[in-house]
Amino acid sequence: MLFTALDDLAAEISLTPLQALGIPIAIVGAIFLSVGTQFQHRGVGHFEGGDQRGASLGWGAIARLLRNPAWVVGTLLLGLAVVLQLGALALAPLIVVQPLGAVALVVTAVLNARIAKIRLDHRTIRAIALCLAGIGVFVGVAAIFAVERPIRDQQLLTVLALLLVALVGLGALWWTFRQRANAIFYIVAAGVLYGFVVTLSKVVINRIISGQFEWLTILCAVALVVAMLAGSYAVQLAHASGPPDLVIAGLTVVDPLVAVLIGVSVLGEAAETPPWAILVFAAAGAVAVAGVFQLARHHPQIRAFDDALEEKE
Repeated sequence: MLFTALDDLAAEISLTPLQALGIPIAIVGAIFLSVGTQFQHRGVGHFEGGDQRGASLGWGAIARLLRNPAWVVGTLLLGLAVVLQLGALALAPLIVVQPLGAVALVVTAVLNARIAKIRLDHRTIRAIALCLAGIGVFVGVAAIFAVERPIRDQQLLTVLALLLVALVGLGALWWTFRQRANAIFYIVAAGVLYGFVVTLSKVVINRIISGQFEWLTILCAVALVVAMLAGSYAVQLAHASGPPDLVIAGLTVVDPLVAVLIGVSVLGEAAETPPWAILVFAAAGAVAVAGVFQLARHHPQIRAFDDALEEKE
């Protein structure tokens, strides 16, 4: 009976063996993402306990980062993580591969706790567990029903239009509230932009492989670079405002959720997904997002910074 049930489940899974290879590649990339983020965080060096509102990095600070060995090593590791992620995206559907970055959350939480010599309390661990549970369920369902379809030009133009709206909207919010912006704002902004980076990377890879290298592909590549630069700046500000495991939590939840929303609503990767699975997607995503906000609220380093602020006041 058990083997029959497993055979039935295997028959439902839409991934081919070659596509499934994208899963371990994405997991290894997530580990590099975690270690690279920890090095970058040390390089930024402005973190004093969390939630520094109005953090900023001018040209002088950026120049100093380029001369900082820890930051450079972290950037190289993140570059390797991106290469592995692109390889995974070339093999498997976006909505299967991208959420696997949540593995980086566990690695980063453990590394940061040891480096900062802090103890993760039960509320922090529960928040991390919520992130992982939500993303885990999401990937499990996606692996069963996700399909890849040829991407039409109209779909690409829709993605580019959405990116333009996101850039203008986030830029306006940052300009208006930059003196009060905290880690969670920069994390959400970076996650949204990186979600577009991942989506456009998938699009450009597929179009190059299929021989569709024309003006729209070039436009997507340019938009990808713009979104990556804006997202990278937001990540550095997030490092200057909060602990690295909070940064990773936001990126590994917000980033894949945005990418998956685009993949589902615009690119049609969930076209064969039944209604009940869509509901599971929504619930799992809500659980993961709740975990990020719980982590932002209960992380020991952020609570310590808040307590220090209260004492000063």
